[in-house]
Amino acid sequence: MFSIDLTSRTPIYEQIYNKIIELIISGTLVENSQLPSVRSLAKDAGVNPNTVAKAYQELERNGIIYSLQGRGSFIAKPDSKIFQSSVLEAFDNSVNEAFKRGVSPEQLKSRIDRLKEKCP
Repeated sequence: MFSIDLTSRTPIYEQIYNKIIELIISGTLVENSQLPSVRSLAKDAGVNPNTVAKAYQELERNGIIYSLQGRGSFIAKPDSKIFQSSVLEAFDNSVNEAFKRGVSPEQLKSRIDRLKEKCP
């Protein structure tokens, strides 16, 4: 479910946070879906449980997940503003990467225009 890039400059807890957002946006995780326990995810990802706990705390603080004492963490009802912000942040990162690799603003605009035509 989670792949962590240990060579990335992005902190591991942010990678976990972003991956959960990505899974929600893609529909893989839906409202009231239970997340793996902190210890389970830490073991599967090969990271410290405190790192996973920090990601979960940030997700809960931002209203993306909720916790039930003794039951675990679950996906909260989606708030479009939170997800728009996350999507736009990911877009910004992608655009910056594209610029670094020589993609022109015109190429990006053309690509966006084509995608817009395909969207419902």
